[in-house]
Amino acid sequence: MKEIHINCDLGEGGDFDADLMPHISACNIACGGHAGNLETMQETIKLAVEHGVQMGAHPSYPDKENFGRKPVDISAEELQRSIIAQILSLKQLAEAEGVKLTHVKPHGALYNKAAKDEKTAKIIIDSLLEFDQELTLFCPPKSVISKLAKGKTPIVFEAFADRNYEPDLSLVSRSKPNALITEKEAVFRHLFSMFSEGKITCVNAEKINYKADTFCLHSDTPNSVEIITFLKQRFAEHNIKIKNRK
Repeated sequence: MKEIHINCDLGEGGDFDADLMPHISACNIACGGHAGNLETMQETIKLAVEHGVQMGAHPSYPDKENFGRKPVDISAEELQRSIIAQILSLKQLAEAEGVKLTHVKPHGALYNKAAKDEKTAKIIIDSLLEFDQELTLFCPPKSVISKLAKGKTPIVFEAFADRNYEPDLSLVSRSKPNALITEKEAVFRHLFSMFSEGKITCVNAEKINYKADTFCLHSDTPNSVEIITFLKQRFAEHNIKIKNRK
């Protein structure tokens, strides 16, 4: 049986964390930049440990007002200090529970900016190398950050199960009505194409090679629990299961 690796952004104040956690491979935990505090981080860590789910840090621009979804005018030094502080706070809490972080996935505008901007990508990479060279970086294939990180830190290529893509492989802006894919069968078709064929179907119907190792399902999609349970059922029909330590 083949295995697919599914990750979710959790600890962001959503209502579905406890329902999603048993069904995923990895969680990316908000650590104070766009959402989250010490209490939510501890709760999410314990939930991940209970269900044998890999856990990573989900640092963002320090901007809770906009949920980290808008670029912030901040110096390189300030941004690096913020990223390090966010990751380190989660890392210390995890180690207090006797577990280790496995990865780092930037959030929102920081993730999107680093995919195209060398300066932002370098800040993120340098932040990781500052204190832990073993943490895996989740990033898009063919991105600026993936090219800069090669040979410096472990990389896992990520694609989005519930987001549409432009022909340049950027995500469709959330300001557009077709940014999100919420119909469960449509999510499955989108995801199955990426997983089984290594191709992504863009909004203009063009198919582009896009080989990813992990696939993100957003926890704040209102029907995210329904989607993940449906995906498990549909993947089982194709002799595929969602990877999990348990």
